[in-house]
Amino acid sequence: MMERLQLLDLTSIELERLFTGWGEPAYRVDQVERWLYKRHITDTAQMTSLPKSLRERLADECIINPLRVVTSIDSADSHTRKTLFALADGREVEAVLMRYNRRQTLCISTQAGCAMACPFCATGQMGFFRNLTAGEIVAQVLYFARELDLLGKRVSNIVFMGMGEPLANYAATWQAIRRLNGPQGFSLGARQMTVSTVGLVPAIRRMSKEPEQIGLAVSLHAATDDLRNIIVPVNRRYPLAMLIQAVRDYIVTTRRRVTFEYALMDKLNDGDFHAKQLSDLVQGLLCHINLIPLNPTPDSPWSGSPDDRVYAFRDKVRAAGISTTVRARRGIDIAAGCGQLHNAHHRPQTART
Repeated sequence: MMERLQLLDLTSIELERLFTGWGEPAYRVDQVERWLYKRHITDTAQMTSLPKSLRERLADECIINPLRVVTSIDSADSHTRKTLFALADGREVEAVLMRYNRRQTLCISTQAGCAMACPFCATGQMGFFRNLTAGEIVAQVLYFARELDLLGKRVSNIVFMGMGEPLANYAATWQAIRRLNGPQGFSLGARQMTVSTVGLVPAIRRMSKEPEQIGLAVSLHAATDDLRNIIVPVNRRYPLAMLIQAVRDYIVTTRRRVTFEYALMDKLNDGDFHAKQLSDLVQGLLCHINLIPLNPTPDSPWSGSPDDRVYAFRDKVRAAGISTTVRARRGIDIAAGCGQLHNAHHRPQTART
């Protein structure tokens, strides 16, 4: 039996080759892309601008939606919805919709599992299974776009901060970004998207040369190599001096502000002297510090810092003249931290680390 094509994996050029090979005119590409990315349909029968024969062939030979919902839960305040998806091979990924007054922000995944092995992160504890394809990444956005369509709302922001390290799956992540940003695709502004990385220096340098004005967030979590080697093990490969220089060069090249994410962990990295170390490390950079009270995970050796320590830390960094905010706690009651819903739903499958 012939393997069916994942339609969302195809670029416009690849889609045109497919259709011309089927004897269809090139303008079918625009028609199909409108149904996929503007109307967010999942059934070829709904593509009423196409001839019936083409709709039937697409249904027979292509897959429109590569995701199956395993479970979906809402926070008690209804502001956060987290969904666990199964992929065609049975692997699972999570995505989160966070509703604000004027924004509908999605946090999406780029890998099934993660090889970065950060010990406080549920996905890092899970290990790495595989990269997602560009279509599997985009499909997460289209799923929530359909849900928001019913409410008369649309996706306003996307953060690549779900399961996996986006810059370790660079090609597929960037293909997905271009599909989400492009006028023939989802048409979301580049500045409404942010890619988060634990600090893969060569990929940061590569990202600085991309034409799309995508935001960069760096998961820092510590301001000394000794501590960051423990919290973010990839620091042993790309230590802080190398990382900060790459960020400095990125800012010079792109003229864009970088966000440093800092998860506060009780009695580990939340002291006044840690705040001083952080302030000294980023002083002079065009940056913003996003402090994150750690979402607790059952297998993490650390817990989140208490509120008084969180705000004392914020005030200390602000006093050094550095833009700093505390991320609002979202979805703790629904295991909204990366990888938590998967682990809550069932014990992790055996994975490569």
